[in-house]
Amino acid sequence: MPVYMVERNLKGISMEDLGGAQKAAIGKAREMTAAGAGVRYLRSTFAPQDGRCMCLFEAASDKDVRRLNDEAGLPYDRVVEALDLTP
Repeated sequence: MPVYMVERNLKGISMEDLGGAQKAAIGKAREMTAAGAGVRYLRSTFAPQDGRCMCLFEAASDKDVRRLNDEAGLPYDRVVEALDLTP
């Protein structure tokens, strides 16, 4: 299944709110998968100094990833297909 990277600008976000956003993404992914969309949250990387956050999802399409973030109320700048190079 393709992997998509969601780029976010979260400058100034608290660690509590960041954790809440991650939980929202995980919960919405589970909900969408149960409904047949098959989206899986993989992980996030956050750079607190400049507020950049990169989140990885497995999904059939970028449309599903956008829908997940829109419905979960999570801001993003763009969604792009990516290669997950985890060894």
